[in-house]
Amino acid sequence: MSIKGNAILIRPVITERSMSQTGAGRYTFAVAKTATKRDIADAVADSFKVDVVAVNVIHVPGKSRRLGRRIGHRPDWKKAVVTIGEGQRIEKYFVEGV
Repeated sequence: MSIKGNAILIRPVITERSMSQTGAGRYTFAVAKTATKRDIADAVADSFKVDVVAVNVIHVPGKSRRLGRRIGHRPDWKKAVVTIGEGQRIEKYFVEGV
C-alpha cells in the first residue's frame, strides 16, 4: 500500500541532534505511520530533487500527558532519518514554517 506524494512527509524534525546531522547529509522527517522506507525515499527524491542513499525508520511512542486530574496520551508517530548523496543539500529543510 503506497501513499501519494506529500501525504508521506509530514514535517521536518528540528532538534539540536537532527540539525547537527545535516552536515553529514542526514535529514530527519516526521512521516506517515503507514509509509514504507521505499515510499519515504521516493517522496524525498521527488520533493527535493536529491539522491537518497539510505532511510532509517524509528517508531516513536506517544507520551502520557496530564491536565489536572485527567490523563491523556499523545499519539504515536514515525520518524525517518534520510541520508542523501554526498555533496547534496536540502535547502528547504532550513526554512521555517515549511
